[in-house]
Amino acid sequence: MSLKDQITEDMKNAMRAKEVARLGAIRLLLAAIKQREVDERIVVDDAGVIVIVEKMIKQRKDSISQFEKAGRDDLVAIEAGEMAILQAYLPAQLSNAEVEAAVAAAVSSTGAAGPQDMGKVIAALKAQLAGKADMGKVSALVKAALAK
Repeated sequence: MSLKDQITEDMKNAMRAKEVARLGAIRLLLAAIKQREVDERIVVDDAGVIVIVEKMIKQRKDSISQFEKAGRDDLVAIEAGEMAILQAYLPAQLSNAEVEAAVAAAVSSTGAAGPQDMGKVIAALKAQLAGKADMGKVSALVKAALAK
């Protein structure tokens, strides 16, 4: 079963169970998937769904930080709940040691010598780690590895 089909089934189950918050988050995700399909005239595969989920999670993180600055704890709780629901559709996250090993392997395989080669290393890692690791942390690890 594809990830998109799983999300649709989860929406139906949330409707049956009358889980309002879960249903709302899943509907937002399905709407984003449908929007991309219509805009680009494609059928989104599992990798495309993961990209959409990551984008939505990043939006939630940004919103949470803004709401915390404004002292809106009620909105922080809503966004955090949606983010938890969305994270269930991402593949299992890699540990820090696994990410560090992948970064070291990518640096050696691309022959990167300094900060100017960061783009090559990130490009090599993006396909390998997409959805499995926070690319912001990966970027910081690459920057640190290339600064040595």
